[in-house]
Amino acid sequence: MTDPIATLERTGRIVMRSSLVFFFFAFGLYKFTAVEAAAIQPLMANSPLFAWLYGVFSVQGASNFIGVVEITAAVLIALRAWSPRASAVGSLITVVALLGTLSFLFTTPGLEGDLQGFLLKDLGLLGIALWSAGEAFRAARERSPGARVMAVAA
Repeated sequence: MTDPIATLERTGRIVMRSSLVFFFFAFGLYKFTAVEAAAIQPLMANSPLFAWLYGVFSVQGASNFIGVVEITAAVLIALRAWSPRASAVGSLITVVALLGTLSFLFTTPGLEGDLQGFLLKDLGLLGIALWSAGEAFRAARERSPGARVMAVAA
């Protein structure tokens, strides 16, 4: 008989990681559209973390760059079953990206309430990304040959 609590935890892990992958992959793809490039431009242009991109790229180029980062992070997170270390790195990239988007709440003048609410969803995603990084790093450590030797010695 399966443990219902273990089933809940396992299902929660799958849903959390899958949601993170889905959000970052989908929003990363969306960055390649002109509509999204124009929508994020006022947010990024007012951010000390992102404004420099417009000195290097066009509005669409800066959005594309962010899209590549987001898609890369999503793919790395999705590799968890095969490479926990890659998944952990993808999760950390996601943490940095989410901290960047949350900073828009403080750096964008006249930010509308609807957009504030939309950005606040990133707080939940940040928690998931932090959990995912920790869980994946732990799994990578447990898979390493040194960890196996230490476990046998103990």
